[in-house]
Amino acid sequence: MKKILMLGASHFQVPAIKYAKEAGYYVITADYKPDNPGHKFSDEYHDVSTIKKDEILKLSSELNIDGILSYASDPGAPTAAYVSEKLGLPGNPYKSVLTLQRKDLFRRFLKQHNFNVPESDSFKGLTNAKEYAAYLLDNFENIIVKPVDSSGSKGVSKLSAIDKFDAFFEKAKDFSLSDQVVIEQFIEKRSYQMDGDGFVWDGHLSFSCFGTQHNDYECHSHVPVGISFPYVESEEIQKRARKQIDRIMSLLDMKVGGLNIEFIIDQADNIYIIEIGPRSGGNLIPEVVKYATGVDLIKYSVEGALGKDCSDLKQVDTKGFYSSYILHARKTGTAEKIVIDDEIVPHIVEQNIMVEKGDKVQKFDGSHNTLGTFILKFKDHQEMINKLDEMHKYITVKTY
Repeated sequence: MKKILMLGASHFQVPAIKYAKEAGYYVITADYKPDNPGHKFSDEYHDVSTIKKDEILKLSSELNIDGILSYASDPGAPTAAYVSEKLGLPGNPYKSVLTLQRKDLFRRFLKQHNFNVPESDSFKGLTNAKEYAAYLLDNFENIIVKPVDSSGSKGVSKLSAIDKFDAFFEKAKDFSLSDQVVIEQFIEKRSYQMDGDGFVWDGHLSFSCFGTQHNDYECHSHVPVGISFPYVESEEIQKRARKQIDRIMSLLDMKVGGLNIEFIIDQADNIYIIEIGPRSGGNLIPEVVKYATGVDLIKYSVEGALGKDCSDLKQVDTKGFYSSYILHARKTGTAEKIVIDDEIVPHIVEQNIMVEKGDKVQKFDGSHNTLGTFILKFKDHQEMINKLDEMHKYITVKTY
């Protein structure tokens, strides 16, 4: 029986853990949260932080694992690459994964290889960071302040005036594993941001499914509350984006695994690759992709981490109109009830509500404030876009 070590066992990682068990593998989970739901589905649990790469390496060697996977989790992705490289297991080059995972390194990589990239720099200290922010604000209307290595859009802020910079800088730093913050030019997009998943095999983007990112602007303008498929933009733009992503995979010599991809299109139709996370996406993206395309990215992620030949995975078109939606609170307080409007009920394919009456809840500003998840199906693309943009009217958490 092959052994696979899963780094993390949060709600969004449970599907990969369950798949590995059902496929007949011996599943070991590791993180520093013994109460995470995924641990109850694994054969064995170890209380080790997923970012402690040498401790995970020691554990992996002792357990004689056959594969390691950080599914739907950015912080553990470099650790998985580090261990696979050290032990000769299936995986990607550690340096390449670190380049993708760290926003400062990724921006430098993009600039070095002549991709479109916002003007940016990274800092540990407030004084130099504030000087750079002031310089950017003299030249651009808005800037973005974010941790170099966080996940789930945690600690990300948009800023138009220097007076609030100190607080936003400290907020971003609080979420940074390496205590560093990226400050960059804000690119004004002309359409919805793309948020979707892909899969790399042998240095190439073998599959991708692009979706439309939706936000609850009362909560946060840069934290997604839903992803709808297919993407609203033209096939020509999607082909251009795939070509750029494929080039990045080739330059980094990426071998195998899931990818979470985000890009925007500016007013002149230029594509800016914002992020390529070296792991499958959270927010139920792989699950929705399976409904929309029939492609099981969870299966490929697990099997690829165990050395399976994934050359059979090819690009396929989206069929139907599917979306994910993240249940969240628009105000900090105490949950009173979950209201689901009768009009939206026929569209619900799956739901998982993780909050109960009387629970303390926080205003949604990152994936750590997720209160539940939904997968929805629609008959019409425009209806789906309209509903997702105003889903708070149909699915809401009442607080007091």
